[in-house]
Amino acid sequence: MQTISSITTLRERRRKWQIEGESIAFVPTMGNLHQGHLRLVEAAKKAADIVVVSIFVNPLQFGPDEDLDAYPKTLEEDKQKLEAMGVDVLFLPTSDDIYPRGLEQQTFVEVPGISYMICGASRPGHFRGVATIVCKLFNMVQPNKAFFGEKDYQQLQVIRAMVQDLSMNVEIHGVPTEREDNGLAMSSRNTYLSDEQKQQASVLYETIQAFAAQVIEGRRDFGRLIAEHKIALSAAGFKPDYLEIRDAKNLLYPNHEDTRLVILAAAFMGKTRLIDNFQFTLPVEL
Repeated sequence: MQTISSITTLRERRRKWQIEGESIAFVPTMGNLHQGHLRLVEAAKKAADIVVVSIFVNPLQFGPDEDLDAYPKTLEEDKQKLEAMGVDVLFLPTSDDIYPRGLEQQTFVEVPGISYMICGASRPGHFRGVATIVCKLFNMVQPNKAFFGEKDYQQLQVIRAMVQDLSMNVEIHGVPTEREDNGLAMSSRNTYLSDEQKQQASVLYETIQAFAAQVIEGRRDFGRLIAEHKIALSAAGFKPDYLEIRDAKNLLYPNHEDTRLVILAAAFMGKTRLIDNFQFTLPVEL
């Protein structure tokens, strides 16, 4: 595995791969890699000749009261994991490389509509930061395919919309959420949880699944269902941020014709904000 920090060096390698006719898969990360990230790498390796993984903790997607400074950094362990996975290039850009004129002068990429709802309403500006960094990384790496986890479901839809709107020549692939034995979605932020909190946190996914099961069984009083399951989350020690049921493609409120749905949730366990989702298809009525 080659570690590259220079954009110029990366582009030189990219030209060589292009001349040799090799396809490139890209996995952008913020480091502190867990099994969920490695699943993305596995999928990328199956889909292309060359796999590039980036690690960059993007300040633009953190709010003023969020955990940028405390975000876990485990670069040496991350390198060992990626080396063992057979990654070809680890791209480690610096903030000066990514934002040479500083954050205040940075040109932004913003996907309207979908960026402002659900997580975007709770974290204003977050998806502008995500879209901007992903767009910049795509311009640097120029991959044929890119891989993202479905745990960050709204983020995945934002990136798909950006790629379509800006006519980018890159295939976006979602990879199913990797989970702990108790069902808790793997996340870099899980390291903030105590062992007891990790066990409690499994209730988040259980609650989403119970919500989905009731919808599949025929309940359509979504407002009441949301209220009931928020109470269940609070009883389990969570402070709910949001709990929503939406159309799985556009994340709008579902109507009676929508059959592919997704339940999305965010809740605080102590000071740690966890997110999760569950996608499902309603049965066809005969």
